[in-house]
Amino acid sequence: MNNAKEKNVGIAVKMPSQQCQNDKKCPFHGELKLHGRTFVGTVVRIRLQKNALVSFERRVLIPKYERYERRYTRIMSHNPLCLGVKENDKVKIMETRKLSKTKNFVIIEVLNK
Repeated sequence: MNNAKEKNVGIAVKMPSQQCQNDKKCPFHGELKLHGRTFVGTVVRIRLQKNALVSFERRVLIPKYERYERRYTRIMSHNPLCLGVKENDKVKIMETRKLSKTKNFVIIEVLNK
């Protein structure tokens, strides 16, 4: 580990190059623990500073027509400042404890910009 404040988050991801400032909800520099499901999706919207709306596609079988239909899932997630995520970035998100009324996921890795 490069810095004494960085910690092992429990999944093999690249550590961010920047440092967070007073973000308790950052999995790398704060107190947040990760568990549960992981998804890969695209950042659709960043309106507030630490929130990001991540969307990914899933396929649902329509038995009557024996075909698949595309549906999209949109998940509100915490955006740590140390990762520097922007819109249209492909990211990996992971489940954590409830962070607010609608957020219980956090971005842990930027796959491509």
